[in-house]
Amino acid sequence: MKLTFLVYHDVLDDRLSNVLKELNIDFYTMWEDVKGSGHKTDAHLGNRPFPGFNFVRMIAFTEEELLEKLINKINELNSIVEREDDKIRLFQVPLERII
Repeated sequence: MKLTFLVYHDVLDDRLSNVLKELNIDFYTMWEDVKGSGHKTDAHLGNRPFPGFNFVRMIAFTEEELLEKLINKINELNSIVEREDDKIRLFQVPLERII
């Protein structure tokens, strides 16, 4: 089992929501208006110098095959994003238990 965190700029929410719907992934926890800055990326702090926010979706996967399908779709979306800073990030960690 794997736990993933998808971190992305708020303007990409519609695109990512469509991907999740297409893959029948209707299970997640979402944080909106998240402030932060990634490694060598522009900050999204919701203010004039650093506009916009990030969204985060946490998704627990019991099926590795479904996770791989999501990763492929994210790679497709990221391939058409011009700015490196605007790409969707996926962080994956082992998941030991769901209760």
